[in-house]
Amino acid sequence: MALNLTINTSNPPLGALLAAEHVKDSVSLSVQEGKDTKLHVSDHVQFNDVNSISRYLARVAPSLGLYGSNMMEQTEVDHWLEFSARRLSGQSDLASALGELNAALALRTFLVGHGLTLADLCVWAALKGSGEWQATQDKSGSFPHVSRWFSFLSSQVPFSDVGSKWASKLTASQTAAVEKEKKQDVGKFVELPGAEMGKVVVRFPPEASGYLHIGHAKAALLNQHYQINFKGKLIMRFDDTNPEKEKEDFEKVILEDVAMLQIKPDQFTYTSDHFPTILRLAEQLLQEAKAYIDDTPPDVMKQEREQRIESRHRNNSVEKNMQMWKEMKAGTDYGQTCCMRAKIDMSSNNGCMRDPTLYRCKNAPHPRTRSTYKVYPTYDFACPIVDSIEGVTHALRTTEYHDRDEQFYWVIDALRLRKPYIWEYARLNLNNTVLSKRKLTWFVDQGYVDGWDDPRFPTVRGVLRRGMTVEGLKQFIAAQGGSRSVVNMEWDKIWAFNKKLPVSCKKVIDPIAPRYTALQSSQVVPISIPGAKEELKEAAKHPKNANVGMKQLWYGPKVFVEGADAETFSEGETVTFINWGNIIITKIHKDSNGTITSLEGRLNLENTDYKKTTKITWLADTLKAPLIPTICVTYQHLISKPVLGKDDNFKDYINKNSKTEEMMLGDPCLKDVKKGDIIQLQRRGFYICDQPYEPVSPHSCKESPCVLLYIPDGHTKEMPTAGSKDKSKNQPTAKPVKAEPASPSKSSPAASTSPTQAASGDAFSLFSSIVAQGDLVRQLKTDKAPKEQVDPAVKQLLALKVEFKKLTGQEYKPGMAPPASSPVQTSPAPATTSPSPSPSSCPYTRVAEQGEVVRKLKAEKAPKDKIDEAVKVLLALKAEFKQLTGQDYKPGMAAASGAPTQPTSSSSLSSADIHGQVAEQGEVVRKLKSEKAPKDQIDAAVKQLLALKADYKQVTGQEYKPGAPPANAAPALAAQVESATKPTKTSSLDNAALDIYQRVAQQGDLVRKLKTEKAPKDQLDAAVKQLLALKAEYKQQTGQEYKPGVAPSAATAPAQANPSPPQSSSSPQAQALNAQVAQQGEQVRQLKAEKAPKEQVDTAVKTLLELKGQYKALTGEEYKPVSTPGAPGHTRSEDKSRKERENASEKQQGGGGGRKQQKGEKSQQSLDSGAAGSGDGQGPKKQTRLGLEAKKEENLAEWYSQVITKSEMIEYYDVSGCYVLRPWAYAIWESIKEFFDKEIKKLGVENCYFPMFVSQAALEKEKSHIADFAPEVAWVTRSGKTELAEPIAVRPTSETVMYPAYAKWVQSHRDLPIKLNQWCNIVRWEFKHPQPFLRTREFLWQEGHTAFATKEEAVEEVLQILDLYARVYEELMAIPVVKGRKTEKEKFAGGDYTTTVEVFISASGRAIQGATSHHLGQNFSKMFEIVFEDPKKPGEKHFAYQNSWGLTTRTIGVLTMVHGDDTGLVLPPRVACLQVIIIPCGITATLPEAEKELLLAQCSKYLSRLQKVDIRVKADLRDNYSPGWKFNHWELKGVPIRLEVGPKDLKQGQCVAVRRDTGEKIILPDADAENRIKFLLEEIQNNMFKRASADLKEHMLAADTMEQFQKELDQGKIVQIPFCGGIECEDWIKKTTAKDQDLEPGAPSMGAKSLCIPFQPLKTLQPGQMCISGKEPAQFYTLFGRSY
Repeated sequence: MALNLTINTSNPPLGALLAAEHVKDSVSLSVQEGKDTKLHVSDHVQFNDVNSISRYLARVAPSLGLYGSNMMEQTEVDHWLEFSARRLSGQSDLASALGELNAALALRTFLVGHGLTLADLCVWAALKGSGEWQATQDKSGSFPHVSRWFSFLSSQVPFSDVGSKWASKLTASQTAAVEKEKKQDVGKFVELPGAEMGKVVVRFPPEASGYLHIGHAKAALLNQHYQINFKGKLIMRFDDTNPEKEKEDFEKVILEDVAMLQIKPDQFTYTSDHFPTILRLAEQLLQEAKAYIDDTPPDVMKQEREQRIESRHRNNSVEKNMQMWKEMKAGTDYGQTCCMRAKIDMSSNNGCMRDPTLYRCKNAPHPRTRSTYKVYPTYDFACPIVDSIEGVTHALRTTEYHDRDEQFYWVIDALRLRKPYIWEYARLNLNNTVLSKRKLTWFVDQGYVDGWDDPRFPTVRGVLRRGMTVEGLKQFIAAQGGSRSVVNMEWDKIWAFNKKLPVSCKKVIDPIAPRYTALQSSQVVPISIPGAKEELKEAAKHPKNANVGMKQLWYGPKVFVEGADAETFSEGETVTFINWGNIIITKIHKDSNGTITSLEGRLNLENTDYKKTTKITWLADTLKAPLIPTICVTYQHLISKPVLGKDDNFKDYINKNSKTEEMMLGDPCLKDVKKGDIIQLQRRGFYICDQPYEPVSPHSCKESPCVLLYIPDGHTKEMPTAGSKDKSKNQPTAKPVKAEPASPSKSSPAASTSPTQAASGDAFSLFSSIVAQGDLVRQLKTDKAPKEQVDPAVKQLLALKVEFKKLTGQEYKPGMAPPASSPVQTSPAPATTSPSPSPSSCPYTRVAEQGEVVRKLKAEKAPKDKIDEAVKVLLALKAEFKQLTGQDYKPGMAAASGAPTQPTSSSSLSSADIHGQVAEQGEVVRKLKSEKAPKDQIDAAVKQLLALKADYKQVTGQEYKPGAPPANAAPALAAQVESATKPTKTSSLDNAALDIYQRVAQQGDLVRKLKTEKAPKDQLDAAVKQLLALKAEYKQQTGQEYKPGVAPSAATAPAQANPSPPQSSSSPQAQALNAQVAQQGEQVRQLKAEKAPKEQVDTAVKTLLELKGQYKALTGEEYKPVSTPGAPGHTRSEDKSRKERENASEKQQGGGGGRKQQKGEKSQQSLDSGAAGSGDGQGPKKQTRLGLEAKKEENLAEWYSQVITKSEMIEYYDVSGCYVLRPWAYAIWESIKEFFDKEIKKLGVENCYFPMFVSQAALEKEKSHIADFAPEVAWVTRSGKTELAEPIAVRPTSETVMYPAYAKWVQSHRDLPIKLNQWCNIVRWEFKHPQPFLRTREFLWQEGHTAFATKEEAVEEVLQILDLYARVYEELMAIPVVKGRKTEKEKFAGGDYTTTVEVFISASGRAIQGATSHHLGQNFSKMFEIVFEDPKKPGEKHFAYQNSWGLTTRTIGVLTMVHGDDTGLVLPPRVACLQVIIIPCGITATLPEAEKELLLAQCSKYLSRLQKVDIRVKADLRDNYSPGWKFNHWELKGVPIRLEVGPKDLKQGQCVAVRRDTGEKIILPDADAENRIKFLLEEIQNNMFKRASADLKEHMLAADTMEQFQKELDQGKIVQIPFCGGIECEDWIKKTTAKDQDLEPGAPSMGAKSLCIPFQPLKTLQPGQMCISGKEPAQFYTLFGRSY
């Protein structure tokens, strides 16, 4: 057996080298240099640890006695090996270790026994490599015995040879390391091994097939770093081996990018420069039979390489190869089917060594060599040759090329060329994008981006265009350095670096970026400021830096503000206009819909108190300085998923809404901003000018807007925007704002002369302007303002009155009724000149508004004739109200509306429209959560989602269900919509839209079918092409995108007749009945407030209920209290403050709403009541959020989220995927832990604890094992600001942590079995959407690891543990399980087989793995050398047999989902934190204090009695919550039994027990309460298990055909099917049963996977029965299903 020892030259293992020197004459051993120290024994056995290598070498040469001659000496040798590693190697306290060593050597020549052993070798090696020992030796008299021993050994030949050859390199590397530590911390650059100053040659070899992206920039800058640091040479070489990809245009761009990055290569070359040499060397390989020509088709060749099958041409003769090679060089048809392959090793575990391709035939001209060649080398063949020829000393490559390194060196060795050193570094991985040139090219070709310099692209040009600076990019890459740690970076990291830099950083741009203003054009609102003069002044471009310069600023009587800002204003409020001063808002004008149309203000510049005012941006409307059309562009991620998995198709995750444009009205000064200028738009952020403004072109007659790109600054916090004074008002539920025209500067001169004329088209708005202007005139006269100030105001008032008469045909008279709104803007009805209000407006509102006019006139003591006229109008309006509604107007009554009223915005949309909006908003919410957006942003989006769902329910009468097609509108609303709106297209168009919709759906089915059947690509492409064409036709027909499940909207879909309601709620009879209910409700409230006799209250309540019943019978809907608009004492601000009080109350009560009123505390109800009232039948009822708001069957995910939070099981944490386990949940885990711990100790298992950190070497020791965990491993790479030399993993599992220790502990069969278990935490950094308990990044578990001498013992234990896991579920948690064995595909990586308990959750139709018990066989013992001596055959070694088994806190989530209901948790008594909750009832104000004390004392007695019989119990004696609130609270928390004790129970010697599982109430006699409750708890436990078992039995069945299997699967069941066990077959089943969400909306998207091979299948396999795939014979019935 030949051994191969590879030595890391930068850190040579002197101990292992000494051992090798001593045994080289006894065993076949070769030593070579490499990157890592490693002893290669066989393909399955390798050692990396120095002491393990030394031990092995000593053991294979036992005659030398290096490991001692007996057990005692071997133990001593082990001691000194540990001593050398722990006490001497790199330790600071070397003196004490030397003292101990000196004492041991006082009377000895050797450390162990009478001859040389490993102890001497390793201790000498440790001292030889210690600089501190060298210094100590120079001091005479220090540690004389150690010095004597060291000098003696150093004089011996092996020691002197090793010392002279290797020790100098070790010292040099240590010196370099010390010097490196002294250097300033600039990134993570690692010194190049063997590098010599002035002799280092590195290269940067890009392929000219696209623009440089950030990954290429990292490679180029890394090479430049080493070029500069070692004063070496940098070669820039274009890899032009593929003529089809090489483009000269790209070469030019790459050269420009390299220059832009300030990289200056010393030499520019092309791979094609060396084509003749490469060709000659390739022919040399053919002549030496190291390569061959192969004409195997590419797909067959790929398959052969995967299956390690040799090609039929592999053993061609040289002549045959040369003949085929000639065909290739000539480019013949046959030659183009051939390629040259290296003859290396088709059985290699490294796929890159399985005869890779060296040359291929391409009959295409090359950009440089033209048609000289028909054959071109592959990059992997050309690279090592050119590197060697050009003198490259260090080839820098990313770790993704690691597997190709072996091929690189094979080419060098086969051609006998000079060997460059490969140095690896980690590639740059950025989230939410792609760095593959092929994929980037696809985006460009498909038109998803504007080009290679698109700001969303990770190209150098792209990020620079978006505002990144060259220096920022260089600093970011320098910080990554040459580290090998592979990490995925968020984009905010790169922008954060940009932030720190002189040109583009927030901290530095902030003082120098000029500030401008821009307003959203669709949301501007005009404000009239009569006292303001139109004038031009100068203002600083930056308020804190005069050096930035000055800008021109226009002021005037009419300015524009943001609509969102206008929403936050109130009349009389002082607002600070930035760069102007304080202005008082005197009037807010709205149209009939509540839309703000205009504002009026008064200058208050003498007031300079700006501390508590709202600060807003504004722009003056003046013809002298037109506003600049501006487009603000914001970019989002190009890919919606942060990290694409290996099997993910990037095309499935394209963010098609990654670019948003806002049309803005910009500061006139923006016309001077140039391309590339960085500016700040006030209250919006920093922008870079992408396209400067250009005035009207004589060619196109159009002006070009200024285009600004938003510059990210590395944080995700939302920038302040307009309306930020009250963010909640800025949500879509806020009041609408009437938009100004997009370009006010382009309006006619007439439209610009008056500040109010912009709204003059609306008579109502003009009426409001006249009223406001009149108020202003009166105010000026009252204030005795100067005549020159009063006269313009009067003049403007008269002009407005003239405009009013022109528009309405009547004179304006104070106190007159406001006219109808202009027909152009608000109503489809013809305009009316009548002074009476329009029938289409709300009659109630008209009366209320006119009442306000009358009251105001009286308050102002207006002339009698004016008051009389206003009263006359009021009476006329009341008469009209009675005519329309059939009842008299009463202040404070519910608002009645005439018919037909204009439908609300929600009802004017079809159910399909709203369904689509809900789906889109759901996507927004999910995206915000995945991007970890700020909480307020997510809350706002969720709020909007809930509002849309409420609209949907209002329109359809049904809850919104994800994936379900939209329901038809509810009859009442559908009729209302149909009567109020008319279709905008003909029925023929409607039918056409529906027809196309159906054709798209059918074509989608066809595409899915073709994909399932793996149809030919051309056939599939044709079907997809047709599908896209149909979708385009659909969009052209309907004006909207096709969405699965969303039928054509009301505007295009055929109208459907809906049954009308029994009676409209706006009919006179309904309104009259509504008023009666409200009045009776007020009477009930008053009676209760006055504490009237009970019979009187009961009679009033009975009457109220009868009236409500009549209302429902009449209208077909429940009576809903309505808050009266305009009622005195019930203002909007009171509504807001009341809501805030309610929110604060809910937070204090943990979401409850049942807090009792304390003595002396004013009734909340009385606080909230105004003229509208708040009693029964009047005013909005206060909502409590204690209970669940989602139903388990309707929205499982939302239900689950609410249950675990509202029942106080978890608290969310600021690290995604990690959660706080609150006591209520942790108690369940403790119950499981207590049971399981006691049972495993009966089996002889002991508890222990191992560290949570794992070295990289240990973790990667077993490759197949770690492969499953690799994407989930969390790495520690830094300590403070210092980068760790090697990253350290946080354990994803503990095999690699524990087994090295097992190897030390096991020497003999007597040391077995080892049975250890640890209760600990585990970290698996999953990138999927985390779910509390079910899929978390950190979780608690127990993991058992046992080792046995025989397989029989191990196999027995596997099933013992599995039975314990089943008992945990069935006996503790009352959950039935299916026990079985995992398939080969699903078994534990690295194990022989895995057993499992599977649980079914019927609410989701999915299974979940409950716990697993693995038999590892000898796989890990071989890796970690857990060996023992066979007692029957001394000297013969055996590997141990091992098991591992684990159970996690996932159990708590499973329990919640299996047993929970719409009320909350339902806990089995055996794991419940509390089994019984005692609640006193009937404690009222009238209950005598003595009885109250007796009642509470009885509760305490029950508490004590139950505690004595070991029942977990608590008494809830809190007096600030009602019994009803407590019932809900403890039901939500799932307590199995509620014990109610009231005064009557006290008198009758009893109590009432309420079961949580059934809700049944049971009267228990006081004397036998404890025994009855204990019995009841067991009955609840058994009942819950029976119910869950029945559920599992109903949902688990067997199927023998694929059709039946698919059918049952789609009905949410798990199915046992005949299965062959093949991995490929299992993949086929999963793929076949998966649903395409785009084509089949609502279908579960995941395919079925194997859950287990049940130990007790439902059916017995018949002889000759085939697998369900029909391809192979079935081996067993296997349980399949969708799973978590």
